[in-house]
Amino acid sequence: MRNFLKQTFASLVGSLLGLIIFTGIGTTGLLLLLFAAASSKDSGPEVKDKSVVVFDLSMSITDGEPNSDPIFQKALSGVEENRMALRQVLETVEKARRDPKIVGIYLDATRTDATNSAGYASLKEVRQALEKFRESGKKIVAYGKDWGEKEYYLSSVADTVVLNPLGMMEVNGLSSQPMFLAGAMQKYGIGVQVVRVGKFKGAVEPFILTKLSPENREQTQKLLDDVWSEWRNAVGGSRKIAPQKLQAIADNQALLEAPEAKTRGLVDRVAYVDEVVTDLKKLTASDKDDKTFRQISLSEYAQVPGKSVGLERKSKNEIAVVYAEGEIVDGKGGDGEIGGDRFAKIFNKLRQDKDVKAVILRVNSPGGSATAAEVMQREVRLTRQVKPVVVSMGDVAASGGYWISSDSNRIFAEPNTITGSIGVFGLLFNGQKLANDNGITWDSVKTATYADSQTVSRPKSPQELAIYQRSVNRIYNMFLNKVSQGRKLPESRVAEIAQGRVWSGTAAKAIGLVDEIGGLNTAIEYAAKQAKLGKDWQVKEYPQNSSFEERFFGKATQEAQSALGMKAAEIKPSNPLTAEFQKLQEELATLQKMNDPQGVYARLPFNLKIE
Repeated sequence: MRNFLKQTFASLVGSLLGLIIFTGIGTTGLLLLLFAAASSKDSGPEVKDKSVVVFDLSMSITDGEPNSDPIFQKALSGVEENRMALRQVLETVEKARRDPKIVGIYLDATRTDATNSAGYASLKEVRQALEKFRESGKKIVAYGKDWGEKEYYLSSVADTVVLNPLGMMEVNGLSSQPMFLAGAMQKYGIGVQVVRVGKFKGAVEPFILTKLSPENREQTQKLLDDVWSEWRNAVGGSRKIAPQKLQAIADNQALLEAPEAKTRGLVDRVAYVDEVVTDLKKLTASDKDDKTFRQISLSEYAQVPGKSVGLERKSKNEIAVVYAEGEIVDGKGGDGEIGGDRFAKIFNKLRQDKDVKAVILRVNSPGGSATAAEVMQREVRLTRQVKPVVVSMGDVAASGGYWISSDSNRIFAEPNTITGSIGVFGLLFNGQKLANDNGITWDSVKTATYADSQTVSRPKSPQELAIYQRSVNRIYNMFLNKVSQGRKLPESRVAEIAQGRVWSGTAAKAIGLVDEIGGLNTAIEYAAKQAKLGKDWQVKEYPQNSSFEERFFGKATQEAQSALGMKAAEIKPSNPLTAEFQKLQEELATLQKMNDPQGVYARLPFNLKIE
């Protein structure tokens, strides 16, 4: 028995020591790996002479910096994260244009398992950067198997556009297919009451109608027409095809097989990928025996310091770029949300920072909480009194997104930016029928007439609805007044173009809601001139990402999850039915983010998507 206990104890101690040693070595190895990955940022990857930058068009392009560090993510999984910030993409393409070691860009449109989440306004900026690259005399080659409008919008810039012999091209125009939940809510006994201002305020329609109202259909049609017109003009200009011919293809053919796409002038060549690789080997002067051409991915090339080509700036004078991306929510907010209090603190800090000479508010938001938008807008206004504040609108800057933009020195938008939607609404849900049908009832005891007006046990009375309507009217009038003062427009004129109506960037400029057509870099250059900085300035971005150490020790789990698999939103649904379920999931997620303390929202139609 004694020997058994001794052997067991010795075995246990040995196992523990082994585990400690193994863990120590493993941890040390991991830390060394991560240290090496972090250190590699300083020197950057090696770029060989006559290299081609590979731009994967399925890459997810965000406004602000992605939450996860690509170096850290690659160290954990060995796989590069397919996400980059828009400004980083633009700077990397410009760096490639100036770099004598780079001879071309390869636009890879072969991936069909993921989708680029960027909208047409962001893609417009990327397209312009690619056009500038091509104008420098360097080559762009695009290759795809199954092109949609988004991928082809960028690919059409290329000197040579190549389609797989079995490939297809979709040129069938743009559409928006809202999902309506009113029938489901009625079926399951969920009551919905609405208070709103603005005949075009379509955000509430999914909950009270089974199809688009005439007003909502009108505004959606005009928006799609504007975005589609820009697509036809841009693509037609690059491919030397009249916009009318592109319209005829969309109306009569929609899907083009490879030979027909070449006949129509949409592609230059029908070939397999190995044939394209052979051509790129010649461009890069690669050896015939090499497995592929001399290349570097866009995300890897982004880590190459831009000092050698004159892109890095060092200055005490800062232009702050604040990314307001996502739903506007009350309070601090989380990742992917614009927390009113958190962003107000950022502007408060920037206003008092003497090194910050101007502020760019980059808006990519459908809106949300009216209260949170007002908290932010107040800080924007106070900051403008001290230093220039310039707004750059991304894919969407509407409703609450326009609220926070209205009191700036100047507003820039792309032609296909979605903006406007100046209107407010409230949604009042109740579960009376659902509960009663399942044997649940309520009773009430109160000390005043409206003491239980917040209940979800019954519909609101006409008197209670009148109270909510007064609140919505007051906030709408406040919205109109802010736009009137900020844009220097008569309030009667603002009331005429408001009504919750959505506009494209082109239309918004024509009616005075936007000052100038242009992207983020154009807005930054304008701010530098307004602050009289000349060339002596550098950009600093907010909200600031956590440090490498904080990211590793404080958010390791989140990073590991991101490293080990793509998020659901980045995966293209395998079939149309799955896509509709995903759309429903997104609708319900939006409802969860509605946390305005007054229950009043300035937001776009929930499911306004251009496909």
